[in-house]
Amino acid sequence: MARASDLTGVWHGLYTYEMAAEPIYFVATLIESGRWLTGSTHESEIGRNGAPLTLFAMLEGGRDELSVRFTKTYDGTGGWSHSVAYDGTLSAYATEIEGRWTIGREASGRFLMIRSAGASESVVRRAFAKV
Repeated sequence: MARASDLTGVWHGLYTYEMAAEPIYFVATLIESGRWLTGSTHESEIGRNGAPLTLFAMLEGGRDELSVRFTKTYDGTGGWSHSVAYDGTLSAYATEIEGRWTIGREASGRFLMIRSAGASESVVRRAFAKV
């Protein structure tokens, strides 16, 4: 099988918690070098005091053809400093990554990332609702 195109770029995504009503929107910047992936994310959350909070995380992982795996580690903002494992599958045209995330045995959910060719949060939400 031929290797799909490079993943370097900006991706818009959503992830869910098993019990949460609304998915959480994030933006990821991926850098692919060989089979290695690095990058960063930012997302909005409500802080403990009820004020909006922007969370930042670093990404490290790899890719094997259509299989994409990385660990997202939060930088400590707002007390968030844990790591999250992402395991996904790249679409045939290398425009989407869909899969599951886990925090050990504590929590899990699904995620969808769409390459940023003009994608917005509303586009990602519509695509996420279909899967």
